[in-house]
Amino acid sequence: MGSSVETLEFQAETRQLLRLVIHSIYSNKDIFLRELISNASDALDKLRLESLTDSDLAADTSDPHITLDVDQDARTLTVRDNGIGMSRDEIVELIGTIAKSGTAGLLEKLQDAQDAAAAQSLIGQFGVGFYSAFMVADKVTLRTRRAGTDAGTQWESDGEGTYEIQAVDGLPVGTSVTLHIKPADSEDGLADYLSERKIRQIVKQYSDFIRWPIRMATERTDAEGATTRETETLNSMKALWARPRNEVTEEEYTEFYRQISHDWQPPAKTVHMRAEGTFEYEALLFVPSQAPFDLFSRDAKRGVQLYVKRVFIMDDCEALMPNYLRFVKGVVDTHDLSLNISREILQHDRQIRAVRRRLVKKVLGALKEVRTGDAEAYATLWGQFGSVLKEGLLEDADNTEALLGLVSAASTHDPEKTTTLGEYVERMKDGQEAIYYLTGETRATVENSPHLEAFRAKGYEVLILTDPVDEVWVEQVPAFDGHRFQSIAKGQVDLDEPADGDEEADAEKSRREQDFAALLAWLTTSLSGQVKQVRLSSRLTTSAACLVGEAHDMTPTLEKMYRAMGQQVPPVQRTLELNPAHPLVVALRTAHDADATDPALAEIAELVHGSALLAEGGELPDPARFTRLLTDRLTRAL
Repeated sequence: MGSSVETLEFQAETRQLLRLVIHSIYSNKDIFLRELISNASDALDKLRLESLTDSDLAADTSDPHITLDVDQDARTLTVRDNGIGMSRDEIVELIGTIAKSGTAGLLEKLQDAQDAAAAQSLIGQFGVGFYSAFMVADKVTLRTRRAGTDAGTQWESDGEGTYEIQAVDGLPVGTSVTLHIKPADSEDGLADYLSERKIRQIVKQYSDFIRWPIRMATERTDAEGATTRETETLNSMKALWARPRNEVTEEEYTEFYRQISHDWQPPAKTVHMRAEGTFEYEALLFVPSQAPFDLFSRDAKRGVQLYVKRVFIMDDCEALMPNYLRFVKGVVDTHDLSLNISREILQHDRQIRAVRRRLVKKVLGALKEVRTGDAEAYATLWGQFGSVLKEGLLEDADNTEALLGLVSAASTHDPEKTTTLGEYVERMKDGQEAIYYLTGETRATVENSPHLEAFRAKGYEVLILTDPVDEVWVEQVPAFDGHRFQSIAKGQVDLDEPADGDEEADAEKSRREQDFAALLAWLTTSLSGQVKQVRLSSRLTTSAACLVGEAHDMTPTLEKMYRAMGQQVPPVQRTLELNPAHPLVVALRTAHDADATDPALAEIAELVHGSALLAEGGELPDPARFTRLLTDRLTRAL
């Protein structure tokens, strides 16, 4: 039988700490079963390892398993394993961790915590998962016997002031934890933890991939009313990420992806990796073949599933995946994190940050493989996720080069196919230093822009960027492959720059500037407040005028975006460039030379400026006046 019962008393601060664990730390009481099953799984792992290193250890390792027993009459739930077990000293050392950690200083920090999440970030470091059982039980009884010993031990407590320890004879090797379950109470978050359905749900959610079978005896009644009792394994134990890649079929990958993503399309790319060393983990990640409907929703859940030793911890672990890879689905299973680790600790954990960096590089590397191996598949993939990936150019300076290597954009080189930046650089003209681009709301708007005229005529390729994020990243990324990005709608782009020593070309340019000097000065004054200056252009071939911003000016499209978001932005004055060869500009110069005081000239100047503003995607300050002036001029022309 057993020896005399030894009753021990919790320290005063430990009693308060235990009460905090039971009532405040865990917002979801279901995790008590996850904690107990995880402890049982660890015990089985330890027995397997110790039996390999200690040939004298008398232990049966032929059928390692975890058993869940429900006794409805006694209202008990027992979690039993045939693992390594514990000696009396180990119970005091392991189960008594909370007493050892229950210092007044720790308690002070916990009491100062503003909410349960902050408290959990502290207490999660002390391995108190076992005590979560008191959230759902009035009393907990632990019976155990360590492999290689004859003596068994029983530990029992109601989670209040005392706990009891006594020696017990005749126990099998392993550990059983019996919980005397409290009645269900929906207001307190207590479910019916004796319900077979509830137990199945918890095991499926948190412990489905535990490597050892979790068994439970179930009763079934047939059509004739006869009741049979059989033992059933509740968990699948199919942790694909823990198996070698060459042992997993594509069908298994696809089925697992569907299970975790609820997407019935097969994934576009699978990343299966394992890291060994000081910090071990496995990861199985998937790039979907199509974007989810909530890809751009602010409230959408993102992140991958986090497991610790195959035990589910959280569903959307944002700390492991940056926002611009929010479409990636999958699982990361670490070996060295605490089960009680909180989201707050994850965000600041050095090991988690290291895992995140490697996962990001693996995903970007997988996307590069698609780009280089299957251009058509990559074009489809970029069409789904390109806009999101470009957000990484604003968020992830460490991976700028990798992300630029993935960028695919429309260009004037091909009316249908997109191009990578690498392909653009290969096609650059001799002597071209910059990567030219133009942003706009649609491809049609950009292709019809007067800014493109000279570039198209002289064979310079221009990237056509129409994603809202394009307005921002091209300003922040300095260069690609040594070539800076330059907007053809900003600054002075002189593609007709004469060669050094070309006296005839220099003389022609100087004469032209003298001929138009008076008109340019008058227009600058007439349009004061609307434009910064008026100058001659070398970028126009067929249009009369265009508006050009300075190198760091905000584009009209970006102005619209900010205003649509309710943000007020100061108006940007641009430079009006005139095409000196256009008949309208030549006629305007002639009319100004003839009579600079003619009031009709000011109206024509407004129309020229308004037309250029519309052509670049801007908004007229007074559309009604512009329409009236245009109508009047058309009437006089007829």
